[in-house]
Amino acid sequence: MSVLTKQEELDIVVVSSKGQVVIPIAIRKKLNIEPKTKLLVYGHKDGLIMKKIKAIDSAEDLKRLYKEIDARIDRYGELSDEEIDEIIQKHRKHVAQ
Repeated sequence: MSVLTKQEELDIVVVSSKGQVVIPIAIRKKLNIEPKTKLLVYGHKDGLIMKKIKAIDSAEDLKRLYKEIDARIDRYGELSDEEIDEIIQKHRKHVAQ
């Protein structure tokens, strides 16, 4: 079974001396990859995988996190460092999805 669909075509790109590659325009358009788009990059076997990720507004994200922690404190009283760390870890997992 082929991984490519009939509409997809293969392109060859060249790595520059700085390790840069140009993503072909058809792929950029299809995936809405614009300047400043964040990509997760990792090696897998003998390949390279790039995945578009959401850019997060750090200030707004931090406000949401503080609001969540404040709500827990209002409901249950003071929280331990471990409880706060657990909230932060859950928040990070949620944001990463």
